[in-house]
Amino acid sequence: MTDRPEGSAGLPLGPTVDAGPAARPSATSLQGRFGRLEKLDPAQHGEVLWEAVKGHDRIWTYLPSYGPFAGGAEFFEFLEWLTGQPRLQDPFPYAIVDLSGRAVGIATLKEIRPAMRVIEIGHLVYSPALQRTPLATEAQYLLARHVFETLGYRRYEWNCDALNAASRRAASRFGFTFEGIFRQHRIAKGRNRDTAWYSMLDSEWPARKAAFERWLAPDNFDADGRQRTRLNALGESSDACG
Repeated sequence: MTDRPEGSAGLPLGPTVDAGPAARPSATSLQGRFGRLEKLDPAQHGEVLWEAVKGHDRIWTYLPSYGPFAGGAEFFEFLEWLTGQPRLQDPFPYAIVDLSGRAVGIATLKEIRPAMRVIEIGHLVYSPALQRTPLATEAQYLLARHVFETLGYRRYEWNCDALNAASRRAASRFGFTFEGIFRQHRIAKGRNRDTAWYSMLDSEWPARKAAFERWLAPDNFDADGRQRTRLNALGESSDACG
């Protein structure tokens, strides 16, 4: 149902919403069962991250303006750039840390618009040690929960190169809804990039959260740590994942 306040000449308007701003991310550790996310610090995490990603050039294929790196010095320059916006706190990168304390990936909140309560996840770097592990999924759950429940955002965005099939599958698996393609949206590393856009809304989060938590539950994993039920299947059964 739409609001039609007096003076609107009968034209349809969107529903009224709380116009208060969301909070900006801060240096809070997000603890899970398989690991944690903490504010990325090049001095603390850089060397371990480089060991995790070096030689795996495929990771960087669809990232728009950086990588692969010829050596550790270039990689550290990237980390310094990623963490070098202390005044704006945008982007705000997290290190993904496993139970042994080893940093195995990066996830970043960016394009942060507190007044509109809109935020985006991006600059995702998943080393081979993180890919296809429970922590890879748990990290997404921890961030989404933080975005909606602690920071108070209404809209959580994911976008990627439209040719990046793996990222598009991940967005759907994690419960983001496909919204469309921005054609010739960017020039990335000298090539055209059409951008695929996905989103998750605060009204959708409770169902997404339930699917994540059922997937992450101990009884969803066998003795060898293999999943019993796919996250997609849990989403389909409760209309929780796109």
